Amino acid sequence: MADATKNVSNTSITDDLYYSNYKKPTKQTGNSELGKDAFLQLLITQLQHQDPTNPMDDREFISQMAQFSSLEQMQNMTKTMESLLASQQQTQMMNYASFVGKEVKWHEITDKTDEKGDPVVNEGTGVIESLKFVDGSVVFKLTDGKEITPGNISGILGGSGTNTDGGNTVPESPLVQASKLIGKNVTYKDGDQELQGRIVSVSNKDGVIYYVLDNDKKLTDKDFTVISE
Repeated sequence: MADATKNVSNTSITDDLYYSNYKKPTKQTGNSELGKDAFLQLLITQLQHQDPTNPMDDREFISQMAQFSSLEQMQNMTKTMESLLASQQQTQMMNYASFVGKEVKWHEITDKTDEKGDPVVNEGTGVIESLKFVDGSVVFKLTDGKEITPGNISGILGGSGTNTDGGNTVPESPLVQASKLIGKNVTYKDGDQELQGRIVSVSNKDGVIYYVLDNDKKLTDKDFTVISE
């Protein structure tokens, strides 16, 4: 007759399986972070293979559950911050969307110096054709191919409702501001694809502005990646 005690000890786990003692391999090819799913799977494995004669202490179990909860909260917070950043970028893009089609005066400081040793400043004018995000910052593309940032713009030479300092003379409602994009071309993501369309109308429903494209697609400003003339 087999020794029951011996069989039980053979199915027990060692301290190495506990999360607090878990050591990551020094060489890995995948993600080196222990996510909440992996943490939970490890905890389940502990419970399934624990020694019935020496079960996990309640305080140790509570401690590991607290660690799991903390890990989950941190990951949720990271997702929230990423979503907030994306929303801020879209808001910034929409704020600058009214610049598309306007003629602007620009300047940029070069690495060259003049006879006095002062930096050489290039200046010019051009019509903004489109805008996009590059590394989290707005970049304007002019009709001549020149790319500038908002900091390069020193004045706006034309455009209704805007003065030379770039400020609005009359406050406008969100719907009126959105209507300025009618006729503009936009690029948006649909799954893994980037598609294009032209805005033909806008509407306001429950405080949310919707843009209707010429392909009957209805989008919000958060869906746009590029706005062009």
